[in-house]
Amino acid sequence: MLENDRTQPELAAGGAIQNRPGMMDSEGWFEYLVRVYPHHTDYSGAVWHGTYLTWMEEARVESLRSLGIEYAEWVAQGVELPVVELSLRYHRSVQMGQSVAVRTRMVATEGVRLVWDYEIRSPDAQELYVTAQVTLVGVDRDKGKIIRQLPPALKEALTRLSVKPLP
Repeated sequence: MLENDRTQPELAAGGAIQNRPGMMDSEGWFEYLVRVYPHHTDYSGAVWHGTYLTWMEEARVESLRSLGIEYAEWVAQGVELPVVELSLRYHRSVQMGQSVAVRTRMVATEGVRLVWDYEIRSPDAQELYVTAQVTLVGVDRDKGKIIRQLPPALKEALTRLSVKPLP
């Protein structure tokens, strides 16, 4: 696909493709569209493996923002959600100039462990490039320790996002 291909979605100012608010489907998937630029790739023009992780985090933060939840506000309140486990499977490489849809949804497990699923696909969903799962835990930033229970406002917000109800 060429970068000037008019069939590709329109880009926002920062390089991410303009996403529409509330783009969650009936299965809880949020879709975040991006276009591959040279700085996303290795010397061969294939997307560098770490770029997929960046896109996944951007999609996660944007899925929260689509519900009116600002990650920066949680951090300001002393709650962080660091990654504690990551599983990634590369099915095929993405090339410079292509556009991809980074799909994410949250599935809560137990306590403060939050599990997010990911798929990176072609915008028409015909090609699957990457599947992944990331586990986050709530941490008290000041104490540097895992919190025992999510703050009520955070738990309520995440319940709206979760495919499975939070315990």
